[in-house]
Order: sequence, then structure tokens, then C-alpha cells
Amino acid sequence: MVRVGRMEQRTRLTARVVCLDAAGRVLLLRWRDPVDGTFLWEPPGGGIEAGETAFDAARRELVEETGLDPGAVGEYGVTVRRDVRWKGVRFVGPEEYFLARFAADRPEVRGTGLTDGERHDLQEYAWVPVTAFGLLDDPLQPPELADVVRTLSAGQDPGGQRQSGA
Repeated sequence: MVRVGRMEQRTRLTARVVCLDAAGRVLLLRWRDPVDGTFLWEPPGGGIEAGETAFDAARRELVEETGLDPGAVGEYGVTVRRDVRWKGVRFVGPEEYFLARFAADRPEVRGTGLTDGERHDLQEYAWVPVTAFGLLDDPLQPPELADVVRTLSAGQDPGGQRQSGA
């Protein structure tokens, strides 16, 4: 843990899943920060627990936050450096992103595995076309998510980013 000015800074290893429906829309979750009231949109995901691989964490988080089938998550991943403020803490560090494709349009999501705090902070789910990311009323995290979606969809390993879960 590092203090930057008055704000604490932490590194948290995280895994996220870019969920694409049949029409190519991306599942985003809209969260409200309980400390400062700001909002942000991001794909489902969360912290990697001790003894867990990034791939396993991505699958677990997908089920907890959405109820969607973890078998849809592919093993190819890309690493994104993230810098985000949440609950009065600045989180900086790598996040592993994986792709999950679903055959249905806007599959139903259910956050049955959310903690009480997450249920309170999660405001809504939305299936959003990549072309509409710039139209969101609240910040998108990570800001380069459209590039992440394109990279994962192409299944390529750009610029030396490592392949995860293999």
C-alpha cells in the first residue's frame, strides 16, 4: 500500500470478462461508488483470490456478478494497466481480460452471487454496442475497452501482451 497525497494507492490483481451477445453488444455493469457517489461502467470481474489463476477468477466473478455460463469464457487473455479510484482508494495495476461469447441476444443476467455491499453499489446491467461506448453518461473503465474488445475478438496477442490461462 502506498499513500499518494491523501489518497491511498493499492495494486490489486483482477480478472474481467468481456461478454459479447449474438449482436456483438458488450455487457457492462454500472456501479455507484459508496464513498463519493460517482458512477462508472465496467465489464464483470473482480479480484483474484489466493491460489486462483486469472482465468479461474474471471469465470468465478462472471457467475457471481451475472449468473452467466462460465463455460463461455475463452482462455486467451490480454493484460490492461488500469488506474481507477474506488471507495477512496486509487487502484493501479494489471487486469486480465477474457472473452465470453453468448449465442442469445442480451442474455438474462442475475447477480445472485453478489455480496450485500455489491448489491447496494451495482446500479444496473446493460448490453451496449461498442460504437455506443462514447455515449455513456458515466465514465467507462478501462477507457480503452473498445480496443480490448477488438483485440480479444481477433484472438491476437498484440505488442507482447501475454496470453493468460494457458
